[in-house]
Amino acid sequence: MFKKTVISEEELIQKCKQGNLRHQEKLYMHFYSYAMGVGLRYLSNRDDALEVVNDSFIKVFKSIDSFKNEQNFKPWLRKIVVNTALDRRRKDLKHQNQMDLETAENVSFAPQAIAHLNSQDILKLLDALPMVQRTVFNMYEIDGYSHEEIGRMLLISASSSRVNLSRAKEKLREALRFEQSEYEKNDRSETYR
Repeated sequence: MFKKTVISEEELIQKCKQGNLRHQEKLYMHFYSYAMGVGLRYLSNRDDALEVVNDSFIKVFKSIDSFKNEQNFKPWLRKIVVNTALDRRRKDLKHQNQMDLETAENVSFAPQAIAHLNSQDILKLLDALPMVQRTVFNMYEIDGYSHEEIGRMLLISASSSRVNLSRAKEKLREALRFEQSEYEKNDRSETYR
């Protein structure tokens, strides 16, 4: 029986820097799910996300020599995946129709309605957003980019980034209101059975 040897992330990266194809494959397999998760936040089509992930890993292997060992690999990879996804969508984002900004209101939600949302439900809510709003929301709220950085990356102004974030949040609030009303409706019907 063969004993499977466990290799550390640092050793794996070092072997990739040496051009070892077997270790590049291991690195790909080790971080594939993480990279797909990032890609799916930016692209609603799974095939497009897979293509972005594959392109991202090609970029990783081409530039792995620039990776400093004292860095954490995941944020470095995430930045490459995000930038690759943005490159893919940049032309489409410039041509998206934009609606007027509507005033947002403070809404409270039943905690139990939100608690019943799983990651797939949240991804569906994000998928319903127009692409530019979804991208800005992901970049600002999840990946921590500033509006100035988002503007430079998407070739829009920082104020457009802010407007799109506000619109995305308002649409998510509306979707959550709907989810809450559906949850309450189902909860009441369960009570009367």
